[in-house]
Amino acid sequence: MRTRLVTINGDLENLTKEDLPVIGVVGLGYVGLPVSLGFSKRYQVIGYDINQERITSLKKSIDATNEVSKEELVDAAINFTTDEKELNSCDVIIVTVPTPLNVNNKPDLSYLSQASTVIGKNMKKDTIVIYESTVYPGTTEEVCIPILEENSNLKCGKEFHIGYSPERINPGDKTHTFFNTNKVVAAQDNNTLEEIFLLYQSVIHAQVYKASSIKVAEASKLVENTQRDFNIALMNELSLIFRQMGINTYDVLEAAKTKWNFIPFNPGLVGGHCIGVDPYYFIYKSTIEGYKPELIELARRLNERMSDVIVDLVWDEIRKRNLNKEEVKIGLLGLTFKENVPDIRNSKSIEIAKKLLDSGLDIYSHDPYIDSTTLFNEHGIKLYEWKELEEVNILIVAVPHQEYRDKGIVAYQNFFSDGEGTIIDIKDILRNRCFSKEINVITL
Repeated sequence: MRTRLVTINGDLENLTKEDLPVIGVVGLGYVGLPVSLGFSKRYQVIGYDINQERITSLKKSIDATNEVSKEELVDAAINFTTDEKELNSCDVIIVTVPTPLNVNNKPDLSYLSQASTVIGKNMKKDTIVIYESTVYPGTTEEVCIPILEENSNLKCGKEFHIGYSPERINPGDKTHTFFNTNKVVAAQDNNTLEEIFLLYQSVIHAQVYKASSIKVAEASKLVENTQRDFNIALMNELSLIFRQMGINTYDVLEAAKTKWNFIPFNPGLVGGHCIGVDPYYFIYKSTIEGYKPELIELARRLNERMSDVIVDLVWDEIRKRNLNKEEVKIGLLGLTFKENVPDIRNSKSIEIAKKLLDSGLDIYSHDPYIDSTTLFNEHGIKLYEWKELEEVNILIVAVPHQEYRDKGIVAYQNFFSDGEGTIIDIKDILRNRCFSKEINVITL
């Protein structure tokens, strides 16, 4: 291994990239690419991914996720590759592959296992392998280490070393970045922990926190997102209660926010690769250990049913207005899992679109961030231009993209040619817009 950071007392200024450890990043998606970019400021970085199309685009300094600009990629000079043998030149390898769910909402560790196999076959002696992928407590040591040992013929703790640092990349967030967000690190022994601590500290301008064990670090990531899932579930249930009472949920929340210790959360659709996934990892591992979570499962069920709530609202409006099902035209704005990103993983607005289409309704969807061909091939949903959404009966504003926030009241009123219609504004982005009384605006 090249110069260990623990031997230079943090003084990197007099060393060149050639003197410092070579960093490999396995998996170049929403997490891996920003991590690669971050370390490239001080280190030589090899970015490995099995997706040839992704590597080809990155070599042209094009990031389809919109997380990194063309200029940043040009300046980074990262060695992007699909050649797994390149990993043999790395002193540190960081794993940032997806850890999704299977059809039964159980952890799918196939990407993690495949990545560990590739690393094991190609890593050299004394390599430090750091996992950033979100997993249940025990995964790194119980699942990943045996795969690495089997494929490398090296002994963990003696001939290579393991660490864990839960990713904290928030897609689309230009404020909380890899550089200024606090980081948790953990390792199997103190020497490796210190090396990993100094490695992240050398590029991150925020606190790097040493967790007491790898399992603690793994659990901390799940707690972060499970807490958010539960709080959103509470807001969603309150919204269902307030609807029965004829009270606007967001008016209630604005009033509640005036108290100093009220924690502001909003109701909404919970999708994506974190909040809607991580609690299931907790449930899975907890159940294996003999405890069946109640509140966590309840929150998950409540948030999962919110797409059905929106579908029910659509049908309620169709019945109230005596609309002919065959003639109803539904506009749907936003199909990504959150605002201002092209990420459609576990998107609940896509779920809404599919349910409405399956019920025989005509859906006209719009999203400025999604590639229309990809969406149609993967989900069978067609995208329309903004002007093609005119003359709808019901408009669902599902994802609060900034483009939708910036539209004036006329742009929304023009959807309804006869001046009468319904807007289901899930995230209340049209608050304080004075629509005519013939346009009914509904929020969660």
